[in-house]
Amino acid sequence: MELLVVIAIIGILVALILPAVQAAREAARRTSCFNNLKQIALANHHYHDAFQTFPPGWIGVDLTTNQPWVDGAGGWGWGTHLLPFLEQQGLHSQIQPMVAITDSVHAMVRVHPLSGYRCKSDMGTPTFPLPSAADPNTVFATLATGNYVGVFGTNELEDCEGLPPGVQCLGNGSFWHMQGARMAEYVDGTSGTLLIGERASRVGYSTWTGAVTGGEEAIARILGVADHAPNATGVHLDDFTSEHPAGTNFALADGSVRLIIETIDMNVYRALATRAGGEVAAVP
Repeated sequence: MELLVVIAIIGILVALILPAVQAAREAARRTSCFNNLKQIALANHHYHDAFQTFPPGWIGVDLTTNQPWVDGAGGWGWGTHLLPFLEQQGLHSQIQPMVAITDSVHAMVRVHPLSGYRCKSDMGTPTFPLPSAADPNTVFATLATGNYVGVFGTNELEDCEGLPPGVQCLGNGSFWHMQGARMAEYVDGTSGTLLIGERASRVGYSTWTGAVTGGEEAIARILGVADHAPNATGVHLDDFTSEHPAGTNFALADGSVRLIIETIDMNVYRALATRAGGEVAAVP
């Protein structure tokens, strides 16, 4: 009888302590994710110091005319442009910018896992099969997973699909086709404009590599839009999501990192996602 009482007491103590332990672990994972975004934000600023602009959302060029083309050569996204500023110069040197991500020369690069682009709270696999845009049941490529995507703004990424050569797909946020934003373009202020946000693998896999032409929702794998609140019910792949309770971490254009709560007013959220909308908005 005494043994049963002792076992019961131990069971009660474990039940009381376990939630606290899990909460402490999540707090540590959230801090790690927070620090990742801080390093990415700083890398963006170092890039800006070097090139007087943030990196392009992704590169796509028609090699016959040298004109911008969303489905053109390259495809490498903002995450690859930051590699030299994240102590990944060796990996960056293996990338041939005008050669497709899916080319055999990039077989090792496109599946290379980078802890700095992963949130420890996310349970997704290090790599994922990218479905074909023509046939979702066919694997088009295998890519390294990433949990951070650039802020395209409030424009729909779907509007980029099918644009002909010579037409650039522009966003009203921090990243878009072929070019990035300059500090002077942040009319709304860098402290009031979102730069990079989280994306949970449970909603859909993202990557740090780039937009793979021919892959399903290729551009949304590296960029996101603010048309639904963070972690909203029924979110789409191009939304911002996380495994953290209450909200999603974002890096702002001034280099700071903040948690955007799930209950944020949508007018404020959309205002934060644009660089020059003329709104006066601050992270609540």
